[in-house]
Amino acid sequence: MTTANTQIPNRERLIFALDVPDIEKAQALISGLGDSVEFYKLGLEVFLSGHYFELMAELKGKGKKVFADLKLFDIPATVAAAVRQLARHEVDFCTVHGNDSMLKAAADAKGNMQILAVTALTSLDQGDLDDLGFKCDAATLVLSRARRALALGCDGVVSSGMEVGALREHAHPRLITVCPGIRPIHNDDDQQRVMTPFQAIRDGADYLVVGRPIRAASDPASAAEAIQEDIARQGATVAASRFSARFCAGVIQPSDSCGRRWL
Repeated sequence: MTTANTQIPNRERLIFALDVPDIEKAQALISGLGDSVEFYKLGLEVFLSGHYFELMAELKGKGKKVFADLKLFDIPATVAAAVRQLARHEVDFCTVHGNDSMLKAAADAKGNMQILAVTALTSLDQGDLDDLGFKCDAATLVLSRARRALALGCDGVVSSGMEVGALREHAHPRLITVCPGIRPIHNDDDQQRVMTPFQAIRDGADYLVVGRPIRAASDPASAAEAIQEDIARQGATVAASRFSARFCAGVIQPSDSCGRRWL
C-alpha cells in the first residue's frame, strides 16, 4: 500500500479553498468554520479582492496555516522576488507553475516557505493534454514534473489524486503531495480528474484541497468535519497497515505500550 506522510497531523491534511470574491464572505466562512479547518488556500479570486494580505494576517493570527495558491509564472528574477515577498508573511505553501529556471529561482528564494510545483491542472483531461502537445498520459507527465521539481529544490507538487499513487511508488518519499479536485461524492463540475478524500489518503496524498463541497454546503462546518472524519478513518487504516508491514518484516518487535516484549 502506498502511504502518505504519517507525521502530518490529520486535521491539517484538509486544506479549504477560500475562493470567494470579497473579504466579508471570506471572514464569514473563517468564523463559521472555526476549528473544523486548520489550513486555508488563498487563490487568485481572493487575491483580487484587494484584501489578500489582510486575510492572510487574520488567519495566521488565529494559528491557521496558509497556502498561497498564486501559480507564479514569470521570468525567474520576478518569481524569486515574489516568493521572497510571500515568505515575509509566514506563508506555509506557495505554488509555482513554470519551467525549470522558474522553479529553481523559487526554491532558492523560499526561506522557510515550502514551494509546490504545479504538475497538470485537475481541470485537464487527456484530450486537453493532447491538444497542448503533450505526447504522454497525465500520470507520466506528473511523475516527470515531480522528479524535476524535487531535483530543483522544490518541496512538493500539486497533482490530481489519480496520479498520487504513482508518485508514492516512483518519486522520493520526501515529496509533499497536495491534491485538489477532492469530492466527497460524484460531481458534475469543471474538475475532470477527481477522487474522494478516503481514496486520496489511501493512495498516499499528504494534503487534500476541498472548496465547493464545503463552501456550498448548507452547514460548511459540518461538511468540513465529515471530511475530517474520512481523513482520520483512512489515516488510522494507513497507520495500522504500516505497523503490520513493519512487524511482518521484523523491523519492529511485538511489545506492549510500555515497550515490554509480548513473545
